[in-house]
Amino acid sequence: MRIIAGSRKGARIFAQKGLDTRPTADRVREAAFNLLGPGAAEDATVLDLFAGSGAMGLEALSRGAVHATFVENDREACRAIVRNLDKLGLDTATVLCQEALTALRADARQGTRYDLVLVDPPYGSFSLQNAIIRHLPDVLAPEGTLLVETAADEEPELLLAKRTSRRYGAARLTIFEHE
Repeated sequence: MRIIAGSRKGARIFAQKGLDTRPTADRVREAAFNLLGPGAAEDATVLDLFAGSGAMGLEALSRGAVHATFVENDREACRAIVRNLDKLGLDTATVLCQEALTALRADARQGTRYDLVLVDPPYGSFSLQNAIIRHLPDVLAPEGTLLVETAADEEPELLLAKRTSRRYGAARLTIFEHE
């Protein structure tokens, strides 16, 4: 896996071995940022939920995000994120090794808002994450954008306006924003 664009373009990143995480493929990550549009990550605060290796948030940082918060409950994956941040020399990030719902509730209570929210839960589980779905609009900045990666046959629904939804092989990328 490698960073697709920005200041760290071409840099290789580490991913946890095994089946516990499914890193977003390079071509799907590239498609995601193309869908988001040029400059979508520039000067943004980013939340990367179900971060896995951190590939999506790392890509955002490489593309000019000012800060990224990575949320992942798997300890090995958290270590991979920290290792990637160190390797890439990116120090404007926070890694929270905890459940996504715990992090979302804390951010909602504190009034924390993100310009770009990246959500990539295990395939087939997004529609089962009712509590998480309920909190996503609360942490998205008024002019912010939310990108959800799901299995290609899963069509995510949120209490936000759907901008677009596209299939890329086994993945579906859906972009939401406030109305």
